[in-house]
Amino acid sequence: MRVLFSGRSDLALDRDAHSRFLPWLIAFMVFLAVLALAGMLVLKEVAGRWDKGVSGTLSIQVSPAENPENDELRLAEALKVLAETEEIERYEVIADERMKGLLKPWLGDIGDMSELPLPQLIDVELKSGLRLDTKVLENRLAVNVPGVSVDDHQVWLERLVNLIRTVQGVAVLVLLFIAFATVGTVIFTTRTGLAIHREAIEVLHLIGAQDTYIASQFSRRALMLGLKGGVFGLLLGVPTVAGVGYLARRMDGFLLPNMQMQPEHWVVVVILPLLVAGIAMVTARATVMRTLARML
Repeated sequence: MRVLFSGRSDLALDRDAHSRFLPWLIAFMVFLAVLALAGMLVLKEVAGRWDKGVSGTLSIQVSPAENPENDELRLAEALKVLAETEEIERYEVIADERMKGLLKPWLGDIGDMSELPLPQLIDVELKSGLRLDTKVLENRLAVNVPGVSVDDHQVWLERLVNLIRTVQGVAVLVLLFIAFATVGTVIFTTRTGLAIHREAIEVLHLIGAQDTYIASQFSRRALMLGLKGGVFGLLLGVPTVAGVGYLARRMDGFLLPNMQMQPEHWVVVVILPLLVAGIAMVTARATVMRTLARML
């Protein structure tokens, strides 16, 4: 460990022109990794919030009657059926003010709600651990209240979760690709350096230097280049992620969910350059040890 982090080097690795491009390549890979990782973490957070907030809930729409005087009677009949359903924990009729808030993004400010033929909405929460057949409930409601419909949030929630999982899978593939690309780039750079300094390495062996001593110089160089490129990629990636989050927050809430990065997400993102630098160091050391075993 002392040899690894000491500044002494018997090989002129700092003068190798081929290694000058390594930090830029690592910076680009870290930049892509920051975007992919941030997107994956945010989508996971959004899916968890939506699953917690929507799972186990229903929305019931009671369409308006031809005679407006019968609307209250139709609503009362629907509530009676809900009260007799043991799987339902609670139900609440959406008030006019709340309806105005839901419709405002599309219709603007609404004055008199009675002028619009809007259905009456009932928000239903199911008991935990119990499953309700929405088709049976809809048929029971239709017997007494024709024109009623039941919207099961679980249906579109499952589709949303499947979509998010697909996007997360793509993000994981991107991260794996970045890891493999980093390893391949470090292997190529290290082997090139070994070929350039072959004569100097043979001299070091003649005076008693061990393979681990030579490998430590290459691994230390890879670590420094990895940190340099990783920090630069992080400095590019963090403002990009923050800018996307800022633009998302400026959008109306009905268009986009809250996609703000949490503090623990930023911690994971900040650690990413250290992880990439560690991969570069381990890869360089393993490449040197394996190559020297075949050379000598």
